[in-house]
Amino acid sequence: MQELDIVILAAGKGTRMRSQTPKVLHTLAGKSMVQHVLDTASGLTPTRMHVVIGHGADQLREALADSAVSFAVQEEQKGTGHAVAQAQSQLGNGNVLVLYGDVPMIRRESLTALLNHVDEQHMGLLTVTLEDPSGYGRIVRNDEGEAVAIIEQKDASADQLAITECNTGIMAMTSAQLKRWLPQLSAENAQGEYYLTDVIAMAANEGIKVCTAQPVSAVEVEGVNNRSQMARLERAYQLQQAEALMAQGVALADPARIDIRGKLTCGHDVFIDVGCVFEGDVELGEGVQVAPYCVIKNSTIGAESIIDSHSVIDTTVAAGLNQIGPYARLRPGTRLAVKAKVGNFVETKNADVGEGSKINHLSYVGDAHLGRDVNVGAGTITCNYDGANKHRTEIGDNAFIGSNSALVAPVTVGKGATIGAGSTIAKDVAEHALAVTRSRQLEKLDWPRPVKKAK
Repeated sequence: MQELDIVILAAGKGTRMRSQTPKVLHTLAGKSMVQHVLDTASGLTPTRMHVVIGHGADQLREALADSAVSFAVQEEQKGTGHAVAQAQSQLGNGNVLVLYGDVPMIRRESLTALLNHVDEQHMGLLTVTLEDPSGYGRIVRNDEGEAVAIIEQKDASADQLAITECNTGIMAMTSAQLKRWLPQLSAENAQGEYYLTDVIAMAANEGIKVCTAQPVSAVEVEGVNNRSQMARLERAYQLQQAEALMAQGVALADPARIDIRGKLTCGHDVFIDVGCVFEGDVELGEGVQVAPYCVIKNSTIGAESIIDSHSVIDTTVAAGLNQIGPYARLRPGTRLAVKAKVGNFVETKNADVGEGSKINHLSYVGDAHLGRDVNVGAGTITCNYDGANKHRTEIGDNAFIGSNSALVAPVTVGKGATIGAGSTIAKDVAEHALAVTRSRQLEKLDWPRPVKKAK
């Protein structure tokens, strides 16, 4: 199998982003642009991947510490040719693919088609035809229609500026070709930089055919230079995700108002309303309905569950037929059995809620286990933290917790037990017992209410 080196250029500062963060570390759908490129590149099973870094080098090293890449440092920004040259000594003897860390939506299929052209007599160049080619290098072809040069806009003549076929910067060639051409690059141009694009003319002069390919969509090769372009790509990416979901049968109230920042897997007949955000790895079972403005992260929601509006669900497993929200917050470690309900303004954390159990209003349940058919009244708090350590609360099947109760952990409430409203429970409660800790009500007749003193 032919060796493949992939060189990703990521040294630029991105001045127009007006940020302390290196441009390629800005996120698209919750993941850095350069990580998008690396993930796509990994799908080509390369022998080696190299990232050329410069501005914010330490930040990039840290961000990509878990990636199987080597780094080459471009101390001065002297153009794309100069950038690739910094990785030259690390290249093997196979093929080389040059990518850009600020072009995050490139597809593996487009790159595979490009690489298929490469051998000792051919190189590959990805081009794109644009209605408005302003700012792009133009592809110059000879009378036979072969690509023979790329002219940057600042160096182009009036006739060349009329060309609409543009350079994407993405190209592939053999390592031998690249190593032969890089030392020949010159900075004698309007920018005073070493253009990698000049290798096209070198290839033509050697009789090596420049084979061009184009992406399915121009958005694949759009780069990011400012916040406006970043936002436009974000919406383009999200629309792609929305179209894929709808093709699988998911109903979206508005495909323009959904954000997927990870992987979303859906069963049949799922409905997602507007403004919802999905982060990490999320699975929605058949018939799940998600109301507006919910955030769901790294969670599995079982079939026929209903998530009402403005609920935040993180690292939770709901078995199915669950009712969640509105305005519920399920924190990591929450596990809902079948038909369990967590209602409005309820927060759970590291809690097992048994089958058919209900926490309907204004409560906090953390570090707790609830059996089957437990009813938790409004305003109930499991007091799980003593200022140093967390403690568990155990509530048995069919227990009834009255409103405005505090369960001071560690504590166990037995099966079928009842806690009277307004109680503070600090000792275990036996099965089928009633526990009440309210003070006796005191009443004074004809009591004179205090009045303000005259000034």
